[in-house]
Amino acid sequence: MERKATLARGETTRTACAGGLLRAGVDEASGEVLAVSVLAERVGWAADLVAAMAADVLATHWNAVDVDALAAGVDDEGRRLPSHAWMALRRLGWTVRPRGGVRANDRVVRMAQEQAGRVLRSVKWRADVTTAVIATWPQHPARRNPQEWEAVREQLPGGQHLPSTVIKARTRQILAFVRQHGRPPVSVFEMERAPRQARMLLLSACDLQQAAIERADMPGRALLRLQLPTRPDPQSYRDWTWVACPIRLPPTIPAGALLHLPTLRLHQGRVRVDLAFTHAVPKAARTGHTVALGVDWGLNTLLSCGAARLHDDGRITALGAGAMFRAAGVLAKQHRLRRLTERLQAKVSHYERLIAGDEHHALAARHSHLRGEVSRVCARRSNLNDALAWAAARWVVDQAIAATASVIYVEDLRSMEAGGMGRTLNTRLSQQVRGQIVDHTRHLAAESGIAVVTVPARNTSRHCPHCLTLLRHRKAPDRPTTPGWKWASCPSPDCRWQGDRDQGAWRRIASRGLVHQAKTVTDRATSAMAIRAVVDTLEAGAVITPTAHQATRWDRSKTGPTRHETTRPTPRRRRTPSPATPSAPAGQRPEGHAHTDRRRLPRAARRLQGVTTISTPATGRHRPRGTELGAGFHFHAHAAPPRWEHALEPDDRSGSGLLC
Repeated sequence: MERKATLARGETTRTACAGGLLRAGVDEASGEVLAVSVLAERVGWAADLVAAMAADVLATHWNAVDVDALAAGVDDEGRRLPSHAWMALRRLGWTVRPRGGVRANDRVVRMAQEQAGRVLRSVKWRADVTTAVIATWPQHPARRNPQEWEAVREQLPGGQHLPSTVIKARTRQILAFVRQHGRPPVSVFEMERAPRQARMLLLSACDLQQAAIERADMPGRALLRLQLPTRPDPQSYRDWTWVACPIRLPPTIPAGALLHLPTLRLHQGRVRVDLAFTHAVPKAARTGHTVALGVDWGLNTLLSCGAARLHDDGRITALGAGAMFRAAGVLAKQHRLRRLTERLQAKVSHYERLIAGDEHHALAARHSHLRGEVSRVCARRSNLNDALAWAAARWVVDQAIAATASVIYVEDLRSMEAGGMGRTLNTRLSQQVRGQIVDHTRHLAAESGIAVVTVPARNTSRHCPHCLTLLRHRKAPDRPTTPGWKWASCPSPDCRWQGDRDQGAWRRIASRGLVHQAKTVTDRATSAMAIRAVVDTLEAGAVITPTAHQATRWDRSKTGPTRHETTRPTPRRRRTPSPATPSAPAGQRPEGHAHTDRRRLPRAARRLQGVTTISTPATGRHRPRGTELGAGFHFHAHAAPPRWEHALEPDDRSGSGLLC
């Protein structure tokens, strides 16, 4: 099977992951068909062996010295360490063996070393941030002065662009340790224990002697072959047999994509497959964009976006009025589940204080049940957030494709935190799905060769998109004196732009990204593109130039109640008197276009309706306005006075002598 994808000019490789299930398997030694439960049991035995060995590696090397040695990238002889974690651990001499005399081949040990090595490499960044915060501990941790901020950022590599919320979170973690132990921690390894290892099999660390995957003869099918134990404690290599598992490929995997060895996970008695694949996609450009899509995290809606074009003369114009992604119903359910989680977690904490570690306490069963309920509610929240993130990301990419945009500019909100709102509200804001939406947008945009770039969020909602004047925010366009954040208007007499606050923000984001696209940098580790700083000279040209039609358009903003203009050809209130009928005690002017010589009047005209259509209460707080004047159900629709008393008298104005 080919290991490299064939690329054309202007293409690059993209490695993605798709999910699936192992629904059955065949033991090649005995020919027995394994059911889902049996297959999950055998995969679980292998995952337990790998997790135990990975835990031993972490327990031995969970310290600053070993983590620094692994992060240095060279061994004792000065040779460069391999990129694979298991090979780097072996180069450093960090070996491990199965527990209890269990016999497993070398490829199973590789999976354990790969899993532990990835965790040790990831903790290096947290260790550096914690060490820098401890070394530059401020006098008032809750309020750093500018000099203290500069000091802590100088201690970190790339600290000038590190979000302040990360440093604040590490500071709060250290403060909690100080309150508990009365002293600051030495490093992050004293504050955090080695993480618990997940039950999974990283088959990417193996070779053909442990696992292999290839496409089947049928389209959309693949065959995975791997060695699994036949007992939980295999004592010899004969206790490991080959199992063939057919896999149905998801439709998101292209027909010509290269398949890689997957990762197997156990979830609710099933074996889930994270199948990685590589295929060719158009290469996203870093600069040279003329049409861009600006995306704003709305205050009133989840997402607001629109396209803008950069012309040859440097002008930037908006393409259309933009669009909004509304998810009020989903967010309402998410908030309801969040409140439920907070209430359940408060009960769990109360039970923990009452139980005080006694497993035989009368409330122990209730405490265990509540903890399970918290896990189920958290799983529902996670699934809802994931579905919302994928839907929003798909919507953003579709908007970019429809506008023929080659780049998507998203504002970076990692450094923003609600001031004066308290710890609880900040925690709720951090649980939003904005980070997932950006990650999923990058994933989906790469299929079409669209670049996703984050831009600073400073003053994107405060300044006018046409003249950069400080905006005035009001509650609504027809309430110009009521403070609020929904509607924005420009006070400049030469501009007078006004519109929805979120609609103005995406114009600012798109124009800022277009004029700063030469400042776009790419992260080597994650390949994420970002504009990290705003240049004042370039920002002066980040304005949207209104088109000729927009410049001459008169202001149609709503500043008061709409004046009613009837579409009837004749006035509603006629001067012709209502006809008299002997069968009814009263007559009424007919409605609509009913003529006066009509024999049978409409139903509304045949009802008894006097000057006062409903009774006016003499006492009580309710005083219906207009009923005393005969307004009926409408305040401005007054009923005509009854004319049936004078029906026998001739009327010179009617021209007919009698009313009949």
